[in-house]
Amino acid sequence: MRRLAAVLAAAVTLGVGLTACAKSDPVAGTSDGQIREITHAMGTTKVPVAPKRVVVLDTDKIDTALSLGVTPVGAATAGEAKSWPTYFGAEKLAGIKEVGVLTEPDLEAITALKPDLILGSKFRQEKFYDELSGIAPTVFTEKVGVTWKQNFLLDGAALGKEQAAKDLLAGYEARARQFGAKLGDAAARKISIVRFMPTEIRVYGPDSFSGIVVGDTGLGRPERQVLTGKADRRMDRVSPERINEVDGDVIFVTAYGQKAAAEQAKVTGGALWQRLPAVRAGKAHVVSDEIWMTGIGVGAAGKILDDLEKYLTA
Repeated sequence: MRRLAAVLAAAVTLGVGLTACAKSDPVAGTSDGQIREITHAMGTTKVPVAPKRVVVLDTDKIDTALSLGVTPVGAATAGEAKSWPTYFGAEKLAGIKEVGVLTEPDLEAITALKPDLILGSKFRQEKFYDELSGIAPTVFTEKVGVTWKQNFLLDGAALGKEQAAKDLLAGYEARARQFGAKLGDAAARKISIVRFMPTEIRVYGPDSFSGIVVGDTGLGRPERQVLTGKADRRMDRVSPERINEVDGDVIFVTAYGQKAAAEQAKVTGGALWQRLPAVRAGKAHVVSDEIWMTGIGVGAAGKILDDLEKYLTA
């Protein structure tokens, strides 16, 4: 399969972009021969105008597909958090088949589903691209997190939902601005974002998914989480002994999987955490990791706004 896929992939003209344009060349497996040509992180790929059997290989792509009314036939899961975005409800997730984890997609399971479109990420699955392209037309976004809005629009175009994606994103951005305006001096309120991992504690900066959503409202961030001068402003690490560095006017806390949740309980039950001013003021809130961290789509972004409204306007 690797040799066959490599030959097929060699026929693709490589380039990087986030634009899409429609053409009308026939593609095997489509009912009317109509295709859309998508330029993406791995080149240019012809995909069906209205794909019917979509496999998604990252959490943002599940969010995107479901937000645009497309139920994938298969989806990869996210490592420690072996679940799909439950914030969409069980009914929308019913019938989706698991096809491995984000970093190790199950090629046999994907093939068995007979997809007509595969959505993935160069950041996570670059080494599988040739094999995936041998199974079905495959579109990859370049990065994760910091480019979530561009990714949403690209994936929306690949799904044949380009205008719907633009409309949803514009609606989210308008809601974020309106919420910030209602708060008054939003920038003066410093929002801390903390995530417990199985082996470390992270604070999330302005270029992370949740950091971008908070920034879209105009809310401020603690200086420690602005990550000034850092090459990567998505996140940074803190030790349990320096947990005082995560303080803010309001702290939002998540945990990635069961091991991380156990570490969260241990640290937040300790004296250093309990002495944080935000904790003493009752302004530290545990929120969903799949929404704040792994959702990375317009659906999850709307749920973050729900949390901000719940905890900042009470």
